[in-house]
Amino acid sequence: QVQLVESGGGLVQAGDSLRLSCSASGGTIYISVMGWFRQAPGKEREFVATISSSGRSTSYADSVEGRFTISRDNAKNTAYLQMDSLRPEDTATYYCATSGGYYRDQISNNKNNYAFWGQGTQVTVSS
Repeated sequence: QVQLVESGGGLVQAGDSLRLSCSASGGTIYISVMGWFRQAPGKEREFVATISSSGRSTSYADSVEGRFTISRDNAKNTAYLQMDSLRPEDTATYYCATSGGYYRDQISNNKNNYAFWGQGTQVTVSS
């Protein structure tokens, strides 16, 4: 079974940057779509960014477009989320997810397409 471990969260000021990492093991990540989602207290888990297995296709939520960048290094079984110009509204627990199997070279913003999830890493942005 695939295991995902997020890291890189923390407490930052508005306008600062963070880079989240997602280390994967136990599966064929190189053929799997990956995504980042976030959940704030009292709110539903929402889509943030996704990247296809090859890395050639990406997609972002409107709220982070132009500020966040998703990437992956299949040789290292790792995905990243570079977050720039952070805002207090970005405060949430951030989760990495993957389909965990063959997904062709496609992206997905649908939580139901992700079979495996990490434990999450907390990002707090103060004003």
